[in-house]
Amino acid sequence: MHDLEVAELAHIARALSCHMASSAPRRYEHSVRVSEMAGELARVYGVDEFQARAAGYLHDWCKQLSLRESLEAVCRLHIPIAGDPVQAFAVLHGPIAEQTLPELFPQLAPAVFSAIGRHTIAALDMSDLDMVIFVADAIEPGRSGAWAEDLRSLVGHLNLTQLFFRCFSEGLTYVIQGGRYIYPTAIDIYNHYALLCKSSKQTMKGKEVHV
Repeated sequence: MHDLEVAELAHIARALSCHMASSAPRRYEHSVRVSEMAGELARVYGVDEFQARAAGYLHDWCKQLSLRESLEAVCRLHIPIAGDPVQAFAVLHGPIAEQTLPELFPQLAPAVFSAIGRHTIAALDMSDLDMVIFVADAIEPGRSGAWAEDLRSLVGHLNLTQLFFRCFSEGLTYVIQGGRYIYPTAIDIYNHYALLCKSSKQTMKGKEVHV
């Protein structure tokens, strides 16, 4: 990264600290780890490291909003929500942040805000940066369990689309096993990437890589 980008990341980190370090220290520490993991993934997969680190820092910026505040923001900002917005409360902070953060950080590229918006619900047309933030949120070192260890071990061994699909699939399995509400677009996204990965087997080091 250039010196200006390093300085800008330091500015963003300070803003994040002021925003949540005292009120939500665990979420703050998680955000720092996501930023670091996003930077690592960006280096492995050839994604812009500055944008990945910035999105990692800011991805949970709006997670402190209450249900009422989130619903008010969704209405005020005209954010389209599939299904029941009350049941979707856990994922609303991503799209809300995508709409509100540009005013606070106008120096950042639209791609950064897209990645923040999609880290909770994903999309059919995920960019590489979108995938990096989605995966980084799931596998940062604070995440424990065999599934997290397995996904971390696959970094660099699967291509980014395959890694995202594995990560998305693990999250969907967790939701189903817990009897939780499935965001309505999740099945279409799963099917899209399942077919994409199946039809485009990649070769790494002379061997086929399968999802």
